[in-house]
Amino acid sequence: MDNQILVTYATKYGATAEIAEKIGQVLRQAGLSTDVLPTDRVRELSSYKAVVLGSAVYIGRWRKEAAKFLKANEKVLVEQLVWLFSSGPTGGGNPVELTEGWHFPKALQPIADRIQPRDITVFHGAINMKKLNLIEKWMINKVKAPLGDFRDWDAITSWATAIADVLKEEVLASGTQSE
Repeated sequence: MDNQILVTYATKYGATAEIAEKIGQVLRQAGLSTDVLPTDRVRELSSYKAVVLGSAVYIGRWRKEAAKFLKANEKVLVEQLVWLFSSGPTGGGNPVELTEGWHFPKALQPIADRIQPRDITVFHGAINMKKLNLIEKWMINKVKAPLGDFRDWDAITSWATAIADVLKEEVLASGTQSE
C-alpha cells in the first residue's frame, strides 16, 4: 500500500466540497500525496493509506452518496486510517452543541463502529438562500436557521493539521519498520 491519501465528500451546494478541498490543501502542504474527489468519482480504495470522508448533513442524515460510499467500502475502510466529518449546522457556537449532541448519523453508527475512525467531527456549514429550492427555503424559514457562511476555517485547518501529523508519523513508522 502506498502513502496516498483520499479526501472524499458528498455535497449538495458546494460548501462541503470547499471544506474537503481545504483539508486536501493542508495535507498537501504537509507533504502528503492527496486526492480530493466527490464520493461518486472514487473508483477504488486499495491504493490509499488513509481516507477522510465527509458529507453535508440535512435533518441529521448524510447525503445518500456518502452513506452509500461508507456502506459499499466498509470492508476496505476497516483496513485503512479513516477520519469522518459532517458539515451542516449554521450559527455561532459549538456545532455539536447546536445539534444537541449529534455528531454522526445514527443509522451509520454501526458501520463507523466497525471501521473505528481516528476521529469524527462536525463543522459549521453555510446556507446560501439563492441556491435553495422553494421547499428548502420554506424549511429554512420554518426552523429559523441562521443564514450565511458559518464555516470555521481555523477549526478545519487545525483538524486537517492533526490528521497530517498522524499520517506523517505513520509514514515514518512504516519506513523505519521496513529497514
